[in-house]
Amino acid sequence: MHSSLQSATRTLALGALGVVYGDIGTSPLYAFRSCFAGIEDMHPTPANVLGILSLIFWSLTTVISVMYAGFILRADNRGEGGVLALMELVRARRAWLPASAVVTLGLFGAALFFSDGALTPAITVLSAVEGLSVMSPALGATVIPLVIIILLVLFSLQKRGTGRVGGLFGPVMVAWFVVIAVLGIFWIAREPTVLAALNPVYAFRFLGAHGGQSLFVLAAVFLTVTGGEALYADMGHFGRRPIRLALYGLVLPSLVLNYFGQGALALTNPQTVTSPFYLMAPEWMLTPLVLLATAAAIIASQAVISGVYSIAHQAMQLGYLPRMVIVHSSDRAAGQIYAPGANRILMWATIGLVLAFGSSAGLAGAYGVAIVCAMLIDCIFVMTWLAAQPERKARAMLAGAGAVMIVEISFLAANSLKIADGGWLPLAASLVLLTIMLTWRDGRFAALDLLLRRQMPVRSLVSLVTGAELNRVPGTAVYLDSGSSGVPRALQRTIETHKTLHERIVLLTIETGDEPWSEKRRRVTVQEIAPGLYRVVARCGFMESRSIPSLLAEAESLGLPYRPAETIYVVGQKNILVTGRSGMPRWRKRLYALMARNSQPAAYHYGLPPGRVIEIGEPLEI
Repeated sequence: MHSSLQSATRTLALGALGVVYGDIGTSPLYAFRSCFAGIEDMHPTPANVLGILSLIFWSLTTVISVMYAGFILRADNRGEGGVLALMELVRARRAWLPASAVVTLGLFGAALFFSDGALTPAITVLSAVEGLSVMSPALGATVIPLVIIILLVLFSLQKRGTGRVGGLFGPVMVAWFVVIAVLGIFWIAREPTVLAALNPVYAFRFLGAHGGQSLFVLAAVFLTVTGGEALYADMGHFGRRPIRLALYGLVLPSLVLNYFGQGALALTNPQTVTSPFYLMAPEWMLTPLVLLATAAAIIASQAVISGVYSIAHQAMQLGYLPRMVIVHSSDRAAGQIYAPGANRILMWATIGLVLAFGSSAGLAGAYGVAIVCAMLIDCIFVMTWLAAQPERKARAMLAGAGAVMIVEISFLAANSLKIADGGWLPLAASLVLLTIMLTWRDGRFAALDLLLRRQMPVRSLVSLVTGAELNRVPGTAVYLDSGSSGVPRALQRTIETHKTLHERIVLLTIETGDEPWSEKRRRVTVQEIAPGLYRVVARCGFMESRSIPSLLAEAESLGLPYRPAETIYVVGQKNILVTGRSGMPRWRKRLYALMARNSQPAAYHYGLPPGRVIEIGEPLEI
């Protein structure tokens, strides 16, 4: 049993290499050289090289190794990660942050991560394919078409599932990390003085020598840690232990060795700072290295793509996005999902960015701003969560997280200088996405409030069920009910128009908890309100699918007479009108109505059998 667990962990760690660490793993392609482009006329002197290497090393150590792998991965919500899972964890702990602030911050963090989901594939694939220009300037004209083809193939592969894609990419990333580590070791052996950069004194000396201008370098140094949020969002796909095993066993050592190797090359030949990664390799190795770097950059996009699926699924189940198609791509790992709608939107947004900016240098201004804001929100949430823990160990971790937060605030200040050069784009897109999520939430609340005010009391239904005024027909009718205290409007409309009830009536309410997975023993409750009238309440986690036939099968063991062949399902269909007097502005009402019309039909979302579903429409003026 122990050996099988170890084997499964190693397999998942291989998948994590292929999915989680692509973003961090490809940062040596552009991060070190970008540091010297940050300040005009900054030359690769020993002081500058050692200072930048020290900043890179300690950024990786504090932000990735300590904050994310050490602290934030502990804040899992029953195995799930991501800003929304963390948001629900903080809300459940009743921490000191107001609930409204927690929700707004969490949704903004999700919106920032969605923006990163389009930016990361664009800049990583562009930066790698631009290596063709290093091989031959004549190949420069083929970069954009080739990038678009690669992105189309990458997004088309997503339907195969995160586990399979990760397993396919894992061996490639193992080769990538081994190669960049060997290149680094070769140059460190030639110039071992770079190892002095392990001393943080060099970082502080660099910051002191360059003053305010060092913020431009810090913005470039931040590129080395941009995969932290994706690392946390993908925890549900692979688990905490495999992610840590991959990080400490291969990823972190390889990155440090390669960055220090680039620094050693720059000390040996200052002219190589324009493209230190490729110039580390001997000439015979350049072509295979460009091909391997291109493959690694393609894989780098997978971390945020799979993370976007998880965050979008969580937002939908928590009621912040309309219903969408979600495909569970693994029968063993419930967190492995594929969202076709989100995949299409990401694909066209990424291709649009490539065409609009045309180069990785052009995208550099837009890259990093959204990510640092999302990581700072993670930091605020995890500190809030730690502050609510009673253990003494949590206090020490809180102090450590506070120190890392100072580093992240410095990165935020540095990246804010890029807002005018394109950083405004992901921020604007994130605000649009935040508005969409808040509008969907507020629209749902307005519609629910209107329905509740129209709702028939349960006692009136009981008197109708027990009386002789209505015709009764054989079979069971299941009515979906958004609340668990009244009568569904669809049932009320049936009574008003047809004066008929089925022999057995089930009022089914599906509630979403603040945990990703519910306890099966406590998931379903059954109450017989009157003879032939049952109320079933199912409490599902925000990562679980909602298959109504499966939930009713569970309810059968608790006393519900469930006969699938004799059961129909009645779903209320709301026709949203924007002529009501709710407090929402008219443009937000129109936006909510548009989303409601285009959301996935309830029958498909809840796995209802075709041919046994009845929809009853009703106009709602919000």
